[in-house]
Amino acid sequence: MREAPSTPTPPTRKAPRGHVSFVGAGPGDASLLTVRAAELLAQADVVITELPDQVALVTNGAQIVDGGIGEDGEVLTHAARARLVVKHAKSGGHVVRLMAGDPFTYATGPEEAAACAKAGIGFEIVPGVSSITAVPAYAGVPLTNRTHREYSVVSVGDATINWADHAGQDTLVLLSAVARIGEVATGLIDAGRKPDTPVAMTRVGTTTEQTTVVSTLAEIGADAKAAGMTSPAITVVGEVVTMREALSWFETKPLYGWRILVPRTKEQSAGLASRLRGFGAISEEVPTISVEPPRNPQQMDKAVRGLVEGRYEWVAFTSVNAVKAVREKFEEYGLDARAFSGLKIAAVGQKTAEAIATWGIRADLMPSGEQSARGLLEDWPPYDDLLDPINRVFLPRADIATETLVAGLIDLGWEVDDVTAYRTVRAAPPPAPTREAIKTGKFDAVMFTSSSTVRNLVGIAGKPHTSTIIACIGPATAKTAEEHGLRVDVLAESPSVEELADALAEFGTARRLGFVEAGEPVTKPSQKRPSSRRKA
Repeated sequence: MREAPSTPTPPTRKAPRGHVSFVGAGPGDASLLTVRAAELLAQADVVITELPDQVALVTNGAQIVDGGIGEDGEVLTHAARARLVVKHAKSGGHVVRLMAGDPFTYATGPEEAAACAKAGIGFEIVPGVSSITAVPAYAGVPLTNRTHREYSVVSVGDATINWADHAGQDTLVLLSAVARIGEVATGLIDAGRKPDTPVAMTRVGTTTEQTTVVSTLAEIGADAKAAGMTSPAITVVGEVVTMREALSWFETKPLYGWRILVPRTKEQSAGLASRLRGFGAISEEVPTISVEPPRNPQQMDKAVRGLVEGRYEWVAFTSVNAVKAVREKFEEYGLDARAFSGLKIAAVGQKTAEAIATWGIRADLMPSGEQSARGLLEDWPPYDDLLDPINRVFLPRADIATETLVAGLIDLGWEVDDVTAYRTVRAAPPPAPTREAIKTGKFDAVMFTSSSTVRNLVGIAGKPHTSTIIACIGPATAKTAEEHGLRVDVLAESPSVEELADALAEFGTARRLGFVEAGEPVTKPSQKRPSSRRKA
C-alpha cells in the first residue's frame, strides 16, 4: 500500500525588521538641526530621545520613547540604550534615535549601531552639529585662527590625564571638566602653561540660557564656582579666547535671555516667536481671549446664502479670525473659493490678506497707509450708482469690534450687513506658576497687541510687576495700559507685531549700550527690582 504524501510544512515567516536612523540633534539650538534630520523625524514611527528638550523636535505624532531614563527612574547604561533601540526596531517600524550633538563624536552611536548590526537591523548615520565646535562658536571663541592652527579635544570626566602632553600653545577644548576645572587648571600650570592663559567656560551653549565665564588658568576654578557653572559645559583654553571680546555675537543680541510674555495663542504667535528668538529672547504665550461661534448662527447663515446669491458687491475682512469663521461656514455648506466669484475682497492688513491668500484669493483692497479699519476707510471708494451694480457690503467680524468701519462705509454711500462671525471671550487664567511670574517680575517684558489683551491679562492674571518692560502695538493699546496703571516703555511705529518686536529689540539694544557705557554688568529687567514704576 502506497503511503499518503506528507503535507509540506509551510515556511516560517520571519518577524519584520525595522530600520534605525541615528540622528545628530545638534548642540541644543533646534534651528541647527540638519535638513536630513528634519526629513527623518517627519517620517519616523518611533523616536528615542536622550534629553527632555528633544521631545519638542517631534511633531508628526510618532511614539516618543525616553532613552535617557529607564522605567525605574535610573539613567540608562550604554548597553541598556542599545537594547532599547534594537527592541523597537524589531517591531518593524522606522526608529529615529536622536542623539545630542553628533552620533559618532563623544556619543554612544558606535556602540548602539554595532548592536543593530549584530541583530541584523539596517541603520544609517546622520551627522549632527557637534557641541565641540558649535558651543565655542556661539560664545564668540574661534578654535583656530591665523596664528593658532591646531586644537585638541580632551574629555576630562573621571579620566586620569597626563597634562604634560598638553603643555604647548595649542588650543584645548575640555569636555566634562566643570567638576574638576580647578584641578585641571593646576595640572596645566604645573605642566608649563602660563597662569594667565585665557580660559572660557560656556554652559548650555547655543540655547538662550547660555552663560560664559572668561577667566585665566590661575582664576578659573574660583570664577566658575562663583558663577555657579554646572554641566553641560565646554571649556576652551588658549589665546583664541581673547577674540571673544570682538566676536561675541550671540550673548550680545538685543534681547538675549529675556523671557517675554505674549498674550496670544501659540498659533497666532508662531511668526512672532521666531522673530523674538532671532533677537535672543524666549517667548511664552498666554492666551487672554478665546474665540467662539456666535450665539445666533442664523445671521451668518443668511449672509453666506446672500453671498452665493449675489447680494453683495464687497466682502470686508477685518481679522484672520473673520476669515477663519467664513471659511468654516463655507465648509459647512460644501462651498469653496468659487463662491467669491464676481465679488471684491477687502483686507484690513497684511496678515488678514495672507489668510485670504491661503484660499487662493488675492485681496482687491488693502490700506495703503495705516493697517487698520481707519486706514482701510481712507482707501475705500465711495458708492457710485453708475459703476457699482450692487451697493451692499458683507462685513463679518467680532462681536466686540468698534463701529468705525461700519459708520465710515455708510458715509461713503454703502449699505452694510454687519454680521457677528465670532465671539471673543476672556480665556481661563494661566497656570499658577505663570501668574506668579507675572506678578513677581519673572518676565522681562510683556507685548500687548491690543487693548483687549491688556484688559484680559490683568483680569485673568493680575498686573505685571513694575520691573517688567511694557511694549504696546499702538496708541490705543498704550492708553489702555496706562489706564491700568502701567508705564509704557515701548511703542511700535506701526501697528504690527513685527514692528513691535523690532521696537522692543531697539529698546533692548539701547538699554544694553547704557550698561556698557556706564561700565556696569549687563542685566535683564527681571534681575533689577526698582521700588516703583515711574509714571508715563
